Amino acid sequence: MRFLWLSVVVVALDQATKAAILQFMAAPTGISRSIPLVGDWLRLTFTENPGMAFGITIGPPGTVTVLSLIATCLVAAYLYRIRNGYAPYLWSLSLIFGGAVGNIIDRVFYGVILDYGTWFTGHVVDFIHVSLWKGFIPEAIPLIGGSYMELFPIWNVADMSIVLGVVGVLTFHRTFHERRLAAHRDETVATEGTADEAADMDDSEWPTAASDDGVPSEPVSTPDGGEDAKDTSASDESEWAPDDWPDERR
Repeated sequence: MRFLWLSVVVVALDQATKAAILQFMAAPTGISRSIPLVGDWLRLTFTENPGMAFGITIGPPGTVTVLSLIATCLVAAYLYRIRNGYAPYLWSLSLIFGGAVGNIIDRVFYGVILDYGTWFTGHVVDFIHVSLWKGFIPEAIPLIGGSYMELFPIWNVADMSIVLGVVGVLTFHRTFHERRLAAHRDETVATEGTADEAADMDDSEWPTAASDDGVPSEPVSTPDGGEDAKDTSASDESEWAPDDWPDERR
């Protein structure tokens, strides 16, 4: 499964960039926690996310980590099941898998490594800040009206990999399933053809009568003038040879 090398590259790049951010932006080095790269549109902004996307948290600490582990295991099982499938579709799933593993490492280990929590309670390190739009949502919009929102939120290499993978899955899933259905139809036709050939061969091999020594005998016909009738008449003639006639006829 060579496509998993893409997942390995994603995890390595994700963890390397996070280590650099933790070293130079989280530590007390005097560097600002937000560094502009392209004006206010693209910045490096260090933050830690204890929950899911958009900072959403559910349940007690560690719940998000457990749910992430379950989802990642399902993706891995699905990848193994379709490992011989359409390559672009597999690459897209590999991006998702690599991104999921990168963030799971944060959630499982960073609490202990950075000495602020226990296992499974770590925070995901985010630092890529792309600000496409920011402002207050109109009051007329239910539930979130009046709240301040910025698009996009701060994310990391793993998040970018997941987004790219989802886009790839949406793009290639139709071709993937069409190819799977076509392959299944071809396999079914081939199986049915083999079964028909076997049935034809069975029908062409009619049983023949065999003699006591195992050698097939001549075809057996009905008593109405067939082979059996000729054999019977011949035997009758042999039984009435001239030597067997009565004396008065000699």
